[in-house]
Parts: sequence; structure tokens; C-alpha cells
Amino acid sequence: MSSEVVKQLQEAVQFSPENVPLRLHLAQVLLQDYQYTQAEEQYRKVLELSPDNAAAQLGLARTFYHQQKYSAAIVVLEQLEHHEPDHFDGLLLHCRILVKENSLQAARDIYQHLLQLNPGFRDEALDAQFRMPQQSSLSAEDDLEEEDQEGIFSMEKPDINFSDVGGMEREKQEIDLKIIKPLQFPDLYKAYGKKAGGGILLYGPPGCGKTYLARATAGQIQAEFINVGIHDVLDMWIGNSEKNLHSLFELARQRKPCVLFFDEVDALGANRNSMRNSGASHLINQFLAEMDGIAANNENVLIIGATNAPWSLDPAFRRPGRFDRIIFVAPPDTEGREEILKLQLRNKPLADLDYKALAKATAGYSGADIKAIVDMAVEDKLMEALQKGVPQPVSQKELVKAIKSHKPTTREWFNTARNYALYANDAGLYDDVLKYLDIKK
Repeated sequence: MSSEVVKQLQEAVQFSPENVPLRLHLAQVLLQDYQYTQAEEQYRKVLELSPDNAAAQLGLARTFYHQQKYSAAIVVLEQLEHHEPDHFDGLLLHCRILVKENSLQAARDIYQHLLQLNPGFRDEALDAQFRMPQQSSLSAEDDLEEEDQEGIFSMEKPDINFSDVGGMEREKQEIDLKIIKPLQFPDLYKAYGKKAGGGILLYGPPGCGKTYLARATAGQIQAEFINVGIHDVLDMWIGNSEKNLHSLFELARQRKPCVLFFDEVDALGANRNSMRNSGASHLINQFLAEMDGIAANNENVLIIGATNAPWSLDPAFRRPGRFDRIIFVAPPDTEGREEILKLQLRNKPLADLDYKALAKATAGYSGADIKAIVDMAVEDKLMEALQKGVPQPVSQKELVKAIKSHKPTTREWFNTARNYALYANDAGLYDDVLKYLDIKK
């Protein structure tokens, strides 16, 4: 772009300083001309005049990206995505920045969302990072079949482990005993007739990290991780849901060791006594048969289910050899909340914070609640930063204000769980809920 054009636009902006489209055009021209600092200045001024201008937010994030100010770029993109969750170009830039920062799991999640928005989307660098390569050792027929399976199910190798999980020491210890130790000491377990594999059911209020814990479990043992949602299995045609479920287990058996994670497992394994749909009952029978490994070897296939409503799950899933270890994932304790706050505030501009006081003030809050609090505090500071033109540190004041305005979302769940724990707890399934609520029967 010629310097004369830039000069003319700058003169026009001086003549009409509050003309948002004109100033935005100047910023875009400067960005295309690699004048990132000057482009940043113009985008900031546009946002002073029009705070929610999506084009200006994206442009400002791009100037930060090219200047390698990745944290600043993410703050702006999070603001953009708050108002436009499906903003494709914003999500794409966010994904590329996360790859640069080696936050591969978060980048993968955004990449998969991009593919949902545009299934035909292709990006050479991101495709090389996240799309599964085919194994050349398979026959052509097996290769096609496996490619079809991978097209249905999301497979990954997580780059997080237990050290990335704030708190949850009891839960990690139980998973270590049930899943990790049998893989580390197979001969010792075989001496007692125990195989590596089996199932664990995680239950508790939403937002407390069940999915994150399952992913960290796979990362801890460097296993493949398949995250299965109800939409991955259910099909409108009779029999296809059972075929999808069988294909899922077959894929896991081919990729051992593998963690199969069923999110909202109660949606696939609802109590058959309350069903009128025989098709759903057939699916549960298929699920149980696959877990039992009647026609195949499930050794080193680790099955983790997560549910917010364990009382809705068919009791047959809790028999030995299936989900025979049931773990209550409670809201984080004080130390856990402090760790989560530090993780969520990492790499953000901060004033001196009293993390212990903040942790005490968030009793009963889930990990997701704490993330929401941090997001609210950051948004407050972001608006101030956009007006002043420089990052403003998040202080205790903003976080306390956010805590007061965001109540814990776990209360409703505990109101329901309390009734089951008091009146439908013959097998002692909900004893941990009673213990958490400090209720003695």
C-alpha cells in the first residue's frame, strides 16, 4: 500500500476524528501494510468510539498477534467471543495463538468447533497438528473402516496430566489405584486375578471438572482419549445406534491403552424400568455387552463415565466389571479453589491478590463458577484498558465484586442430591454426598 494513500487517510481522519468507518479503514490499511503499532493505535481509538465493534476487536487482536503479544490478543478475542461465540475469524486466530503458546488441548477444542461451523474448512498447519494420521500398517479396507470411525468420534492424546488438575487429591488417588497402577504393574495385578481396564463413574454437580479429570487421566498414562457425547452414538435409524457404539469400542480396542470417556452417560444408559422405548433398551443392552467384553478383549480399555444424575443410570451399570468404582467429584475445597484461581489468572495483568481470602469467599463454587468470576473481573478491566490504551491489572476489588454478583451454581444440584442421599441410599452410593453436606443419618 503506498505511503501516499496512508497519508491521505490519516489527514481525512484528522478532519473527521469520530468517523468510525473511516478510522477503521485506516487501521485495516496500516495492518495490511505491516505497520502494526500504528494499526493498534487506530483500532484502540475505534473501540473508544464503538466498544463492541467486532471488526475493530479482531483487528486489534491481529496487531497483538503479529507483535507476539499473545496474552493481550487472547483477552481481546475472549471479549469478542463473549458477544459472538461463533465468530469464525476470531476463533481461528484464537486457535492459532493457543498453538503458539502450546495450549494444545484448548486449541483442539476451538479447532473442532471451527469444523462444526464449517465442515469443509481446511488449514494446512492446524490440520497437520490435529487431524489423525492413518496407520500405514493397516490394510486398505481396515484403513477405510478406521477412517470412518475417526470421522465419527473425537480422538486425541491429551497434553495435560494430574499436575494440571487443581485439588481433587482424593479423586486422583482413587483413579490411580483403579486405572494407573494396573498399567504400571500388570504382573502384580495379574497375580491377584486383576486386569488393567474396567470402568469408573464420576458423578457430582456440573462444572466441577469431571471431563477435565478424565482427560488428565488419559494424559497421565499417555493413552488415547475418546470423548463421546450422546450425539456421537444416537441415530434415528433402528440398529444404527448399537452399531455406532460397537464401532466406538472397536476403535478403543485397536488403540490400547485407550480411555473411553462418556459424558452425560445417563443419557445413553438411562434406567430401563422408566423406559417405554424398546430401541433405547436395546442400546443399553449393547452398552452392557461391550463393557463386559463378551465378544472381545477389553484389557487396557479404560472406561470413564460422567454424570450429573447418577440416580438416572440403570443399576446394571454398577455391577462388578462395569462402573464398579463410583467417585463423587465434589466442588473444590479451599486449597483447590485457590489453585484454580491461580490457574485462571495466570498470564493476566494482576495487582497484588489475596488468594486465600478469595478462596474462602467462594465456598461451594465449582471450577466453572470460578472461571466465570475471573471472566467477569477481566471484562471489567478490559473495558477500562480499552479506554486508557494500556492493560490494567485485575485487582482484589474486581474479583470480590464478581463473587458477589455470581452465586454458586452447585446449590440446585445439592438440593436434588440431598433427597436421594437421604431417602434412596440403601447401597451407600451417596454417602460421600452426605459427608460433604455434613449430614448424619
